[in-house]
Amino acid sequence: MKLIAIDLGLKRIGLAYSAHKDIVTPLPAIIRKNRNQASADVKKVLDEWEVEGVIVGIPMGGSSEEDMRKRVAHFMNLVDFKGEVFYQDEAGSSLEAEELLKGNYKRDGRVDSLAAKIILERFLFTNH
Repeated sequence: MKLIAIDLGLKRIGLAYSAHKDIVTPLPAIIRKNRNQASADVKKVLDEWEVEGVIVGIPMGGSSEEDMRKRVAHFMNLVDFKGEVFYQDEAGSSLEAEELLKGNYKRDGRVDSLAAKIILERFLFTNH
């Protein structure tokens, strides 16, 4: 199953792709100007990679989980994605991504896409 993970942020949207369970590749992040542009750009990536499932990182178990599920559902509705949407706990994924880059990064989306890679790996290795 072709999957893309999304680390949905207010400024950048990190993306990672997997067509095979053991290989996950970060994709260029989307710089978010507004939600219509962001959802159109995400849709273009999902169509281009012929994605069948989307994994979205959200903070699970906390007070913000329900609110984030609603925001994600609204965003994915704008994207008009017809495949399956899964949720994966994103706790610590951005900090882990920053660690991997050892502080050697700009706010260009690489951390966001590495966080999406971590989210997708967690999903693949814990759920399948």
